[in-house]
Amino acid sequence: MKERLQQIRMAWGQLREVDPKAPGLIVLGGLVGLLVGAGLGLVISLWVAIPMALLFSFMGAMAMFNRRLQKAQFSAIEGHPGAAAAVLQQMRGQWFVTPAVAVNAKQDLVHRVVGRCGIVLVAEGTSPQRVKGLLAKEKKRIGRVAGDVPVHTVVVGDGQGGTVGLNKLQFTMNKFNRELSKTEVPKLERRLKPLDRGPAIPGGIDPNMARRPRPKPR
Repeated sequence: MKERLQQIRMAWGQLREVDPKAPGLIVLGGLVGLLVGAGLGLVISLWVAIPMALLFSFMGAMAMFNRRLQKAQFSAIEGHPGAAAAVLQQMRGQWFVTPAVAVNAKQDLVHRVVGRCGIVLVAEGTSPQRVKGLLAKEKKRIGRVAGDVPVHTVVVGDGQGGTVGLNKLQFTMNKFNRELSKTEVPKLERRLKPLDRGPAIPGGIDPNMARRPRPKPR
């Protein structure tokens, strides 16, 4: 518990540096939660309204805190090689993420994700058209081993021209239909492992950087 509180304190200090609006919005989230909790509690009784108001206030403030923290994290890594991998590795649930299964000289990257939806190839780079070529090549390579398992593709970009913004990547991943059982997912991941050539993210970032927003230079 003590370690968790220290992490929150550190994240709060970093968030204040990169997002001046965060404190006010977090207070606003707490006030909204307070009003909602009090209103629901009064329907039951006055004694219930007080603890419910406090509980909802805390939940509202934390929800806003997490939202602003995530936005700051995305802003800190957006545009860097490997940013998509950093976001993918933070997803909750049964996901196996293998960064940079395909790389070219332009630092375009394709990451492989295995989950209940099957296989998802996530590409990122400075040129969506060039990235699509790298993505198609990797999809063909994986298709020889995947069999009848669905292979989805996602291109990370500015949200235009069929690309997905970094801030919507996790949401997009969770939208895919579930095709595999929980026991089939790790079996599929093991089947794909021999394909890995293990290229490092060239000139990239530490995937853990997504966990901590960095202050902008002044």
